[in-house]
Amino acid sequence: MPKDISITEARQEITALPERLAKEPSAVAVTRRGKPVLAIMPWELYESIIETLEILSDEEQMKALRKSIDEARQGKLVPWDTVKKGLDL
Repeated sequence: MPKDISITEARQEITALPERLAKEPSAVAVTRRGKPVLAIMPWELYESIIETLEILSDEEQMKALRKSIDEARQGKLVPWDTVKKGLDL
């Protein structure tokens, strides 16, 4: 599927776009006079982008993420079996 489609093409193919995007999940730029004006993407991709933006805008979550990355780089890892034992499964 092309990454860019004109607004005219999008209007004609709007009902087929979900199936086409399911085959190759990505965003499609809808253009008007050759310039992008809209993006069409699978809902799951949209949700993941929103979730990522929420995490990036949360200072506490970003602080925890940076700490986790630093600890992983330093080899401060907990074996999966140890973690699994602490879970209520």
